[in-house]
Amino acid sequence: MLLVEDDASIREVAALGLVRAGLRVTTAVDGREALATWRKQEFDAIVLDVMLPAVDGYDVCREIRRTSRIPILMLTARTDTIDVVIGLEAGADDYVKKPFDVPELVARVRALLRRASAPIEETTMSVAGLEIDPERFVVRKDSRELSITATEFRLLLELARRPGRVFTREMLLDRVWNYSYLGDSRLVDVAVQRLRAKIEDDPNQPRLIRTVRGAGYKLMAE
Repeated sequence: MLLVEDDASIREVAALGLVRAGLRVTTAVDGREALATWRKQEFDAIVLDVMLPAVDGYDVCREIRRTSRIPILMLTARTDTIDVVIGLEAGADDYVKKPFDVPELVARVRALLRRASAPIEETTMSVAGLEIDPERFVVRKDSRELSITATEFRLLLELARRPGRVFTREMLLDRVWNYSYLGDSRLVDVAVQRLRAKIEDDPNQPRLIRTVRGAGYKLMAE
């Protein structure tokens, strides 16, 4: 995996913890080096700091997301909700706030890797005007393939398996992110917003993914 962090002490501690957890780690110290390294090697996941010299983490994430669905976890010292949302909207799958405990970081990375490697043995399904192909991680609407991240795909697939059923945020964190206790409900809300922007005719008036106030979300069958 690729660890991108400009602070030497944080980089060393995080890398040591990940290596002790049995992961192979390559490091980069800024955004340009991160992109150059990513283009030359194959990685299973990326841990990416937000505040980087040269090219910040948001732009690195956006560039990678142009061509790759690799799991990305962002490290952020910022605590405002808007900064977390920007990272997730850039295409990150998860985030960890600094200062962090190494066991938490390791647990989050392992969850990302488990999710990315978990097989989905289902046939293509059609629901709510969408064609969902689990084998290829492809979603089509009106015969047009949509640009969708792996996390957004898994979220849509979970909702589509049971159209009309209400899923709480906790259920989705468990089933989509594999987090039974570590997750943040903002992950779900931002992922739903991004998914709506791609599958809805009017994301501001969603017809397919409905919010059930006080409960969660559901995908309408029609």
